[in-house]
Amino acid sequence: MTIPTLPLLSLSDEELAIVSLLRADLMSARFDLELRDAYFNGEQLIRDLGISIPPQLKGLHTVIGWPRIGVEALEQRLDLEAFRWADGGDAGELQEIAEANDLFDECSLGHLDALVYGREYVTVGSPDDLGAPPIITFESPLDMTLMWDARLRVPLYALRESTDDPRHFGLGAEDRLVTLYLPDQTIHAAEVAGGGWEVLERDEHRLGVVPVLRLANRQRTADRVGRSEITPEVMSVTDAACRRLMGMEVAAEFFGAPQRYILGASESAFQDAEGNAKSAWETYIGRVLALERDEDGQVPTVGQFTAHDPSGQTKIIDLYARIMATQLGLPPHMLGYTSDNPASADAIRSAEGMLVKKAERRIRRFSATYREAMRLALWMRHGQVPDRRIDCRWRNPATPTLAAQTDAAVKMVTAGLLSADSDVALEMAGLTEDQRRRAQSERQRAAGERLLQRLTSLGDKQDGEDADGDAGL
Repeated sequence: MTIPTLPLLSLSDEELAIVSLLRADLMSARFDLELRDAYFNGEQLIRDLGISIPPQLKGLHTVIGWPRIGVEALEQRLDLEAFRWADGGDAGELQEIAEANDLFDECSLGHLDALVYGREYVTVGSPDDLGAPPIITFESPLDMTLMWDARLRVPLYALRESTDDPRHFGLGAEDRLVTLYLPDQTIHAAEVAGGGWEVLERDEHRLGVVPVLRLANRQRTADRVGRSEITPEVMSVTDAACRRLMGMEVAAEFFGAPQRYILGASESAFQDAEGNAKSAWETYIGRVLALERDEDGQVPTVGQFTAHDPSGQTKIIDLYARIMATQLGLPPHMLGYTSDNPASADAIRSAEGMLVKKAERRIRRFSATYREAMRLALWMRHGQVPDRRIDCRWRNPATPTLAAQTDAAVKMVTAGLLSADSDVALEMAGLTEDQRRRAQSERQRAAGERLLQRLTSLGDKQDGEDADGDAGL
C-alpha cells in the first residue's frame, strides 16, 4: 500500500543547499557577463592612459561598434527553419510545438545571447492547459545557471531567478522569485523579505532528468560552460581603437583652427577702442587680419603653423580594423576597411570562408541542443521517449548565388542522383521550408488535375465508343 505524501510548503534542507550553491555560481559570473554585454552595446568604459586627454575632455566618450558587428555577422547566418523526423515521416507535431512557442523567432535571441555571453539556456515546461504543447523558453545567463555532469553530459540541477513582479503572486515587492529545476520536479518558490522560503508550486514531471539545456558557444573539454565571441583580444583592440578616436577628437578641438603667429605687432593690435584686451577668438578672426605699420613703417610678420593632419590616425585605425577582422573571422570590409582596389566576388567569398565555417560549427553544436529540447517536449507530452531521431533544418550559412544553387540541383537531377520532385533538390536550389511546402502542394494539385483530365478524357472516349456501337446496331 502506497501512502500519499503532501508536498512540502517550504524548501527542504537539500533543496536549500542546492539553491545557495547555484545562486553563488550565478553571482560569481555576473560581472563577466555584464562586461561582455557592455562591449556589445557600446557602453564600456575606456581606460584612459591619462597622458594626451586634458581634464576638460574627461567626459568625452567615443564608441566603436566592432564587437556588435562581429557577433551579429555570425548570428545572422544561424537561421533555424524547421524540425523533421530523420526517417522522413510526418513532422506535423514537431512543427506544432515549434510554432506554438514561436521557436523560429525566439531562437535568434537565444543565439545572440549565446554568442555574447558564451551560453544561453533552454527550458522545457509543462503546458498550462491540458493537451496544449509543452512550453519551450530561452533564458538569459544573467538570470539562470546550472550544474553540469561532465561524465554523463547532463545537467544535475538548475536555478532561475525570475524577473517577474512578485506582487502578481500575492507577495511583497521585496520578495524574490526563483525556479529550481530538479530531475523529478520543478519548484517555483519565493524568498520572503522577512526570512525563509515559501513554495508556490511543485511541478512533479518525474522525467528523471532536468528539463534545462544549455546553448554553449566555443566549448572545450575542460570548459563546458562556453566562452563569448567577445574575447579579451577583441576587447583590447576595441579599447585601443576607441582611444585613437578620442585622440582624434582632442586633436580636432585643439588644432581644428590653424595656429598663427605674429612678430613685431604692437600691443594695440590686441585691444579694442577703449583699450581693453580682446578675447583670443576676436583677435584671431579680426585684428590679426588688418594690422597697422609700426612707427618705423614696418609691417608685422604674420605666419601660420602647419595644420594637424589626421591621416596618420586613420591609418592606425585601419590597422586596428584588420586586426579585429582577423580576431572575429570577418572580411575587413565589414569593419569599414577598404583598399584602393575593390575585391572581386570570388575574393569576398574566400574572405568569408572562416565566418562560414564558424557558423557551420555553431549549427552542429546548437542542433544537438534543439534535438534534445524537442525530445524532452515530446517526452513531457506523451509520457515516453520518442524512439525516432529528430533533424534540424538550417538555412545555408554560406552566400552562394541563386544561379549556382539551382545549377547544382539541376545537375544532380540530370545525373539521376535525385528525383525531379525530390524535396532535397528543392532544398539544394535554395528554397525555404515554406516555399518547399508550397511547391509540394502545387505539385500534388497539378498531379490531381492531370489525373482528373485523364479520367475525363477516358470517359469521353468510352462514351464515344458506346455511341458508335449503338449506331451500328
